[in-house]
Amino acid sequence: MYLSIIIPAYNSEKTILPLLESIKNSGKIDFREIEVIVVDDHSGDDTEKIFNNYYKRYKNYKYYKLSKNQGPAFARNVGVKYAKGKVVLFLDADVVVYKNTLFEILKSFKEDTDLYALTGVWDKRQNSHKFFPKFKALRDWSYWINERDPKNYYYLFSTRIAAINKGLFERLGGFDTTYKHALVEDIELTYRIARRYAVVFNPKGRVHHEFEDFLPIAKKSRSSFS
Repeated sequence: MYLSIIIPAYNSEKTILPLLESIKNSGKIDFREIEVIVVDDHSGDDTEKIFNNYYKRYKNYKYYKLSKNQGPAFARNVGVKYAKGKVVLFLDADVVVYKNTLFEILKSFKEDTDLYALTGVWDKRQNSHKFFPKFKALRDWSYWINERDPKNYYYLFSTRIAAINKGLFERLGGFDTTYKHALVEDIELTYRIARRYAVVFNPKGRVHHEFEDFLPIAKKSRSSFS
């Protein structure tokens, strides 16, 4: 086993199946090298039912449900404890991977023995017609692809799509679980990685993510710090 894909899920019934399908339909990879671990952070919807209906029969797809909600940082750490791969790839439950994304991530780690951490990019396409989601996606894409040199080390281990050597992750102690909401736990981990290693940006590791409108995001941010 080379790559363990860790997916923290919480009330993800609308997004988990498209993600799992995109992983299954990935190209140019040997699926014997990959396992998928979904950690359900005590969802109250049909996330588990959907997984069981479609993926329980696959040996390399595993599902663990937490007894109470403890946040994505905790869920990711649990996933790594069960992981058997040399490298762990974190994906958010609301993304879809491009066909060659997993191949590119595997290729990066296999070809560069000094690579310890990698982050990808989410595309600029949005299905929403609202201004903020389109602006946010285009702004992020422009920053990563046009304004930064892809040869330079990237500064953020963004858990929307990010991979790390499992041994390094364990030595660092994983994500800081005092952060209960999905806001800054990846930034904090980036600082600890960067003390000794670089987070490399690979623009070929791509996912699609639908951004929310501004108001729902603002409400979540306010509740996280209240």
